[in-house]
Amino acid sequence: MDLPTFLIQCLNSLQYGLLLFLVASGLTLIFGIMGVINLAHGSFYMIGAYMAYGLAPLFGGSFFVTLTVGVVLSVVLGYVLEWAFFSFLYERDHLQQVLMTYGLILVFEELRSILVGNDVHGVQAPPWLAGSIELGDVMNYPVYRLFISACCVFLALGMWWVFTRTRLGMRIRAGTANREMVQSLGIDISLLYRIVFAVGVALAAFAGMIAAPVSSVYPGMGESVLIICFVVVVIGGIGSIRGALVAALLIGFVDTFGKVLLPQAAGVLVYVLMAAVLLWRPDGLFKP
Repeated sequence: MDLPTFLIQCLNSLQYGLLLFLVASGLTLIFGIMGVINLAHGSFYMIGAYMAYGLAPLFGGSFFVTLTVGVVLSVVLGYVLEWAFFSFLYERDHLQQVLMTYGLILVFEELRSILVGNDVHGVQAPPWLAGSIELGDVMNYPVYRLFISACCVFLALGMWWVFTRTRLGMRIRAGTANREMVQSLGIDISLLYRIVFAVGVALAAFAGMIAAPVSSVYPGMGESVLIICFVVVVIGGIGSIRGALVAALLIGFVDTFGKVLLPQAAGVLVYVLMAAVLLWRPDGLFKP
């Protein structure tokens, strides 16, 4: 493997890992903080991708307007879903959580089929991000992939700031540690959980929107993302944003270079990594 090829694979690994972190961070928030096993989280990623496809013509192809409206709609969707469904699951056992969230997957897939159909759709990247940079004499790297990585880094820094430097982050961390104590201090824990859930949905939907020009938009795209996101959450440590970031980057490099160097075993390398980490640290790399 020559240097330009190695550089491109490193950039691909970084971009995939950061995008994976964006989806998994929402899952680890909901799973780790609220204690709900949300199998429908991959559907939020799919909804974001389909919003990027469906909203773009309504706003004349304006990329940032489409992203802004999509994020607002996903926050509203998350808020309503938590109020209507998930708020009843906190005291229920995990089997009921799994059954209800699996039912939501079926509902979202059927709605997608009715509203958009079952065809594969493409989403255009904005013209000003459609170029590429040269890596060596014959290799180029798309600017849009660098834009995806920059968005993910910006959001990762934003989440770190919110959770470690703001009163909202302090309340969320306190609600994770002792829900009853937070309620006794007069904090509306139900509203707090509703905000957390809405943010988790928005993160997954935003990841779907920015990934749509790269991966296209197709039925069932949320299921494959959901599986790998659970692997990220388990490796990183349930409820740990820092752990989700480290685990997502590890998986990005293992998966990308595995497909290049060991294509026949690439499908299992990520799970071998998970098994190795759990043997070393059964609770994951970090604790929240």
